[in-house]
Amino acid sequence: MKPGWLGIVGTVLLVLVGTVFPAVLVAQTEKGPYARIAILRPHDGDTVDFEAGYIRHLEWHRQAKDTWVWYGWTIWAGERQRWFVYATFGHSAASFDSLVAPAEDERDNISNVTPHAQFLGNALYEYLPALSRGTGEPQPTARLEFTTVDLEPGAEKAFEAALGADQSRLQGETLWYRMAAGGTAPRYVRLRPRPSLSAILVEGAQALPDKVDGLIVKTTVEILNLRPTMCYGLSPAR
Repeated sequence: MKPGWLGIVGTVLLVLVGTVFPAVLVAQTEKGPYARIAILRPHDGDTVDFEAGYIRHLEWHRQAKDTWVWYGWTIWAGERQRWFVYATFGHSAASFDSLVAPAEDERDNISNVTPHAQFLGNALYEYLPALSRGTGEPQPTARLEFTTVDLEPGAEKAFEAALGADQSRLQGETLWYRMAAGGTAPRYVRLRPRPSLSAILVEGAQALPDKVDGLIVKTTVEILNLRPTMCYGLSPAR
């Protein structure tokens, strides 16, 4: 190849890189209604090494300049006690096609996380503002009431209509999400961030409208503890 062509090729590559990278960054940072919520179960007797490995993995995200915020909670009350929930919120559909270095992310996961834990769930959800009170990105409070609701097939419209009719009565931050993929459907989750366990107990469980009773197959309520050292890019609660 002649020297002149080398210069032309180099210029073209620089233009392409300068065009593609900003486009990827814009796609990744674009806001939207979608969330990813996933579950890890540390191996018995391996909690300390799991947490250390997960923190090392978050350092990979920092070095990769990941722009997403990642929450981390330990399940404190429920049948899945001590399991770990990690999640990210407020993304557009396109942003899931523009993740930071997914192959490298997976390699680092295999190196630091999978030796100490089992991946037991990974689902995508859509935030439902008409049923909720809040922004769709939960406040990082010390505690979180995490409710999972499985419905009878075909009950989605009636369920959402009933919740929407009661939306104005919600007390405190209450966030509803509809599962888009990743588990038994139809499924909804409700997040209620609270500053303390006593706040959850004094306020009491926020009952669902009576008219949805016949639509529900199963409801599970768990209490999660926020783990600040196992979060990434998270600002303190306002």
